[in-house]
Amino acid sequence: MFKKTFFLLTVLLLPLCIFSQVITPDYKDAEAGSWYCFRNSFHLDSIPDNIDLSIAADTKYWLWVNGELEIREGGLKRGPNPADTYYDRISSLKNLKPGKNTVAILVWYFGKDGFSHRNTDTPGITFNLKSSEKEIKLSHKWKTLRHPAFYIPQGDTPNYRLAESNIGFDSGKDIDFISPDYNDKGWKNARIISLKDAGWNNLKERPVPQWKDYGLKSYEKVERSGDSVFAFIPYNAQVTPYMKIKSKAGNRITVKTDNYNGGSATNVFAEYITKDGVQEFECKGWMNGHYIIYDMPSGVEVIELCYRETGYDTEFKGRFICDDPKLNSLWNKSQRTLYITMRDTYMDCPDRERAQWWGDVVNELGEAFYALDEKAHLLTKKGICELIDWQREDSTIFSPVPAGNYDSELPMQMLASVGYYGFWTYYMGTGDDATIRYVYPGVKKYMHLWKTDKDGFVIPRSGGWTWGDWGVNRDMELLFNQWYIIALQGYEQISLLLGETKEAQWAADVYQKLKTAFHLKYWNGEYYMSPQYKDQPDDRAQALAVVSGTLPEELYDKIRPFFSEHYNASPYMEKYVLEALCKMGYHQDALNRMKHRYSAMIESPLTTLWEGWGIGGEGFGGGSYNHAWSGGPLTILSQYIAGIETSEPGFSKFKVEPNPGHLNHIYTVVPLSGNREIVFELNKDKKKCNMRLNVPQGSNCEFIMPKGYSSAEINGKVIDDLSVILGNGEWRIELIK
Repeated sequence: MFKKTFFLLTVLLLPLCIFSQVITPDYKDAEAGSWYCFRNSFHLDSIPDNIDLSIAADTKYWLWVNGELEIREGGLKRGPNPADTYYDRISSLKNLKPGKNTVAILVWYFGKDGFSHRNTDTPGITFNLKSSEKEIKLSHKWKTLRHPAFYIPQGDTPNYRLAESNIGFDSGKDIDFISPDYNDKGWKNARIISLKDAGWNNLKERPVPQWKDYGLKSYEKVERSGDSVFAFIPYNAQVTPYMKIKSKAGNRITVKTDNYNGGSATNVFAEYITKDGVQEFECKGWMNGHYIIYDMPSGVEVIELCYRETGYDTEFKGRFICDDPKLNSLWNKSQRTLYITMRDTYMDCPDRERAQWWGDVVNELGEAFYALDEKAHLLTKKGICELIDWQREDSTIFSPVPAGNYDSELPMQMLASVGYYGFWTYYMGTGDDATIRYVYPGVKKYMHLWKTDKDGFVIPRSGGWTWGDWGVNRDMELLFNQWYIIALQGYEQISLLLGETKEAQWAADVYQKLKTAFHLKYWNGEYYMSPQYKDQPDDRAQALAVVSGTLPEELYDKIRPFFSEHYNASPYMEKYVLEALCKMGYHQDALNRMKHRYSAMIESPLTTLWEGWGIGGEGFGGGSYNHAWSGGPLTILSQYIAGIETSEPGFSKFKVEPNPGHLNHIYTVVPLSGNREIVFELNKDKKKCNMRLNVPQGSNCEFIMPKGYSSAEINGKVIDDLSVILGNGEWRIELIK
């Protein structure tokens, strides 16, 4: 927590003190989607060795120093909990100079709630600047003005799930307020109010990096049809479109993407009104899609069209390449889908909602270990803390959070979140026990909110939305009990980690009793089905029974045909079906089912995966064409087919157990912390299999021999054991049938 200490805004905050006042326009009723300018200056005798700028905004800000951009779209959507606000801490301002320094800030005030943002009634900023040498005092009171060029364009508004508004910009009313020479004497002085009065309350430091800016890029191709210009980008991305044009004043240009109605709901567009002559415009609010549509009158001369990709600051460090092009395409599309659903939070989709639904996050955080560098896990940590910090007094948790206009619990998604696949997977991948310790009290309260009957079965909780999955044939009684088992298994592990042995024993006793009762009551000799359920048997429920260890191993052969006959799971739950097949040892079955179910997405020219099996309304849940929960095959291919899985926290020890099935070649890279990586390559034919494995410094590996080979050599030494421990270094493994 931060200490509350009150200072004048014109005075530097001393160490350990947190700024506690808001600089806000003198407004009566702030309009949603409005933009505000702020200006001030300060004097430096010389360039300080160290700079520490703390700045917050409601909602997004752009910062210039001496006319040069320092921060593009700073700030995070509110909030870390229902009351408080994030702030940014900036350690470098590259455009400082000796003498007078001018600061200009543009603030975009969302002004309304959404599924990923809780609104306050106060647009504005906080700004505190210091160096290690001395306090840096601002020269005068802050000046502020509502930017005259921005407006809300007419037309369809973004659907209610989005806090963002459409952006209109009338270039004839633009002002060059970022210039150090701009005269702001006619501007009003900003009001100064407390954080509490502003509704911002406590400030919490931003836990994730500033956005990565890939710079302005040229489109792959540009085509014109009548008044519409179609500008294509190489893949689905978060972009801000740019144009340089020549026009007479008064022409109106709209900018959308092909994904404007993504997920069957309107999202965001921009509108620009021209002035006379050559002019440039870049929309400051990001949108996404595969191509940009500029609708402009024929009299407008296009000089240059570009786009700027921005996104979460992480690298595509993971790789999976095999000799099956369809699986390569699926892995790569999963990686691209994961990345485009990351920004202020993990998102279900970057169009309709931009919301942190935790069913999606559970799949995303698992994929991140195989696809992205370690900075991605900061977003997971942020999401974990938010989920518990938004916990209500009645001990329920809900998602999406942060949120201002949604508060319904999805009980099964919450069980997935706090359990084995959510919090425990994060810990095993990172070794971050401090975060687990922080959220544990909230997890404990939530787990004890659930009750069982005298026979050990969980009593279903309706929550706000009793949702099991999209699609049909959902055996909800089975799903509730299985998710409860999996949650208890995760809770047992985190309790043991933190020395809470009584809680761990309680969790183990409850789920062991439930597993036994579940099998006795629901197994009909061929599959599981609850007595009152009358539809087709549920593949999701069978899969969860496998991964939870409920289904006895001797029945694996019995259940195996079921998964080639029943296809009910959505892309969200399909991940668990594929994992169940791998857990039972039927890896080729998993590959066959994966290629069958994802065939339309694999063959599609789209670079991201869809919310449902059909797109554009075809089949159930067509929805968004870039949906986070659909990327489960990435995890399956890396974790079970290439066979790389952490066995001790932070991959300090990991297992390699390849199960290539029909694949003759696999090359995979798994990124680890500290710029390390696991590299594994496999090449096989009918007689032998050659593998190369790089174990990075700080880790060791348990290598488990694939079945079907009569002899094995590692670095030329004959090995008789089925598994061996390999330390850091490069290992060459040869297997002969």
